[in-house]
Amino acid sequence: MRREIYAYRCRRCDAVQYPFRMVCKACRQNDFFEFDPVPLPRRGTLLTFTHVHNLPLDFAVARLGLGIVELENGLRITGQLDVAEPKIGMAVEGEVEVVRRADYDEYHGMVFRAA
Repeated sequence: MRREIYAYRCRRCDAVQYPFRMVCKACRQNDFFEFDPVPLPRRGTLLTFTHVHNLPLDFAVARLGLGIVELENGLRITGQLDVAEPKIGMAVEGEVEVVRRADYDEYHGMVFRAA
């Protein structure tokens, strides 16, 4: 089963936003929770990145790449970056995967790789 991360489309003005907000940031006129979930696109452009070297014990890696990606629809999302030598402006494609395990819990997020 393929997992998705969802953005939210306003029923009044059709603006898409991520992450979830109770009131539309574009029209500010809708009532609470007047949104339809829409899957985020998988492809985008890497805007910036960093590497974290001092991670909590929950992570099974010594170094973690993180990137901010502008998706095909213009939304931006932060996700893990699984690219040996990332370059700003490179095309990436994301997949929803387990990004952290703690005891018996699994946490999912977007992991981007070179497209």
